[in-house]
This record gives sequence, C-alpha cells and structure tokens, in this order.
Amino acid sequence: MTGIELMGWAGFGILVAAWIPQTIDTVRRGSTQINLAFVIMYFTSSLLLTIYSILISDPVFTALNALLTLGSGINMYYKFFPRKEG
Repeated sequence: MTGIELMGWAGFGILVAAWIPQTIDTVRRGSTQINLAFVIMYFTSSLLLTIYSILISDPVFTALNALLTLGSGINMYYKFFPRKEG
C-alpha cells in the first residue's frame, strides 16, 4: 500500500466515523432533525459517486461512498418515516 493510498483510507475512516454518531442517534430516536433537502442531496450524491467509483475501479472511493450512501439512506428513511412513540 502506497502512502497516497494510505492517506485515502485514512480520510475514508475519518469521514465514515463522522457519520456514525449521527446515524446511531437517528436509529435510537427513530427520527432525525437533519434538513430534508440536505439528506436527499447527500444520499443522491453519495449514490452517484458510488456508481462513478465502481466504474473507474477506485476501491477507496467505492467503499467510502457506499458506506456514506448507507448512512445517509438510514437518516433519509427516518426523516420520511419517523418512529411513532407510544
């Protein structure tokens, strides 16, 4: 693994780690306060970047964008379908 690739994987880890607390909070609460437009745009952009990364065969960005798509998808799900309390 080259230094450049290691730097890419380090960035991957930090960015994915940044989403973990938000996603855990969303699942625990069963809803999210994240702006709807942000959630939709983030999910869509991450999905498109995942497809792009697959097409150019970039493993760092394929893994990163796939996980960010998953995390933003979870937040989007709870934005549209908040858990009913009671």
